Amino acid sequence: MDVIDLYYLHRWDKTVPIAESVGGLVDLMGAGKIRAIGLSEVSTTRLREAQQIAEIAAVQNEYSLWTRNPELGLVEACEQTGVALVPFSPLARGFLTGALPDPQAFESGDLRRGMPRFQPDHWPGNAALLPAWTALAAEAGCKPGQLALAWLLSRGERVVPIPGTTDPDHLDENLAAVHLTLSDDVLARADALVNHATVVGPRYSAAQSREVDADTFEEDA
Repeated sequence: MDVIDLYYLHRWDKTVPIAESVGGLVDLMGAGKIRAIGLSEVSTTRLREAQQIAEIAAVQNEYSLWTRNPELGLVEACEQTGVALVPFSPLARGFLTGALPDPQAFESGDLRRGMPRFQPDHWPGNAALLPAWTALAAEAGCKPGQLALAWLLSRGERVVPIPGTTDPDHLDENLAAVHLTLSDDVLARADALVNHATVVGPRYSAAQSREVDADTFEEDA
């Protein structure tokens, strides 16, 4: 293609000033190679710094019921400045579908094997949330994954989750979440059931956390 509509800086190199990295993307815009600039896994502070250099169209950070880091300021900042917040892993890496196998059965190359929440010391506590979660979805008349996506969509007009799948049936299921009408009570119960206080373990290991710049809860720092 001749031009890229939205080009993300997927990981900010912490040894390079954000102004320099974003400045490089501004040069690409000037050359007509990209139309808009996006950031990924950045903190609210870094977004504000980048906005001093260029207009930022989107921020792609992990956000779901079980990963609430964007609520530490990023959701509000995006809403205030007209930036699209694009949650990746909106289904909590499959957890919120209610259909995951035991993580011990993950294939050797599965990235989740190295994530604390799927490891033996944390997984039982997280798995204990699933019966109530699937029951709430059934009560709401939808699939567990649809409930998770509908909750995200309720967070604001600028929140645009991007669930991934290789299954056409799952794709149709995910798209149907856009048309769900859920009561405030159901959304509030979902929010209370799966959140930072009820999920066991940080989202990343210490080594993985050093690679990203997203806002972090104090106990996970």
